[in-house]
Amino acid sequence: MAIDTGEILKKVRRIEIRTRRIVNDLISGEYHSSFKGQGMEFDEVREYMPGDDVRRIDWNVTARYGTPFIKKFAEERELTVIILMDVSGSKRFGTVDYYKSELAAELTALLAFAAIKNNDKVGMISFSDRIEKFIPPKKGRRNVLRLIREVLYSEPQSRGTDIGAALEYFNRVIKRRAVLFVISDFIGDDFRKPLMIASRKHDAIAINITDPRELRMPESGLMFLEDAETGKRMWVDTSSSATRGAFAEDARIRQESVAALFRQHKIDYVSLSTEGSYIEALTRFFKLRELKRHH
Repeated sequence: MAIDTGEILKKVRRIEIRTRRIVNDLISGEYHSSFKGQGMEFDEVREYMPGDDVRRIDWNVTARYGTPFIKKFAEERELTVIILMDVSGSKRFGTVDYYKSELAAELTALLAFAAIKNNDKVGMISFSDRIEKFIPPKKGRRNVLRLIREVLYSEPQSRGTDIGAALEYFNRVIKRRAVLFVISDFIGDDFRKPLMIASRKHDAIAINITDPRELRMPESGLMFLEDAETGKRMWVDTSSSATRGAFAEDARIRQESVAALFRQHKIDYVSLSTEGSYIEALTRFFKLRELKRHH
């Protein structure tokens, strides 16, 4: 099927307009306050005042002017932001307001525009059960638009998921401390060890994208279902309350085990749904991070 370039550009532009407004109105301040810079850098000197830390006295300037001066430092603000993006087959699923891939594209745009508004660099590693693409971190609007197009329209080589392999790749290629956003539905194999390594060096945040139909099965009679990642097909009798109950229980256990893994490794975690608006949950998440940072 031919790709309509004009339609792609229009959709990317719509996402840009929507997410830029959200960043400007809601997210930008919370984003800035939620993440620490790379360290402290010298800013200026000023005259000493009672109560100042004497260890910050600049003795050269003090000797020159005959009165005490202290050094002022400011947080070195520029960050490197990496979005580790799951583009496996399950991301093409969606039954309510968004496909998972569309929600992922909006999140990518929102985080990337917040990053460049704060003069940070942003890049992306997209993965299935292999590394699909690595876009090195850069500044600027053109780079953000490239990330959005990549999430929306790139066709992955595989439909499977291997979060562990993606994290191992990230740990190899990103040498400087970074802010890492892992955007996935976290349906996959064990990724505990590479996650632990990443969280020790980097500021890791997990964003779990869910759809209501993955958490509870509708009562729709006999349905022919296909697994988006494995291609496995089967008939399922959704009129059976036992079948629906077992499905919901499996989904609950999976979600709770993922959340427990992130808590164990002290990784901030937020779950966002394709149903309704994700903005309130994301804004609340950033505000809670800001409170934790200041305490």
